[in-house]
Amino acid sequence: MKSSALSLLGKLSFLSARRRFELYPPFWFMRIRVLEMDERWNRVRIKLPLNWLSRNYGGNMFGGYQASLADPVPAFACGRNFSGYRMVTKSLTLDFIRPGNSDLVLHFDFDPAQKQQIRAELETNHRADPEFEMAYFREDGKICTRILNTVAIRKFRGEA
Repeated sequence: MKSSALSLLGKLSFLSARRRFELYPPFWFMRIRVLEMDERWNRVRIKLPLNWLSRNYGGNMFGGYQASLADPVPAFACGRNFSGYRMVTKSLTLDFIRPGNSDLVLHFDFDPAQKQQIRAELETNHRADPEFEMAYFREDGKICTRILNTVAIRKFRGEA
């Protein structure tokens, strides 16, 4: 039986979903803060602080920090909305528009029309590969990084 920190945290029902996400070890070390998250992950805002660990030689946020946090968010949102399926990130593309020279806030919104489209595709094909667009914003409100994340959604068949 496989066990992970995420599955252990998931069993701690006295903690909110946002707090369990913050305590997941990789994100805890990154010192993220969930600013906003609804139950179905339809709207998520997560603060990624610029600090001595996340700052590169030029004084800006490492791209790897940004990628690490952005990677699972759409898959988790799909997991909250489509039970009976497994979700994994299929591809992740980051477009660095401006330097990440401050704390960054990840903005993710699950469009209701896209959700309906995915649901229809799952009913027909039992699989889907939706693409989600997210972005990091700097403290000055300007977009820093544009992110495209494709999630592979497949019918759960148990462990192989």
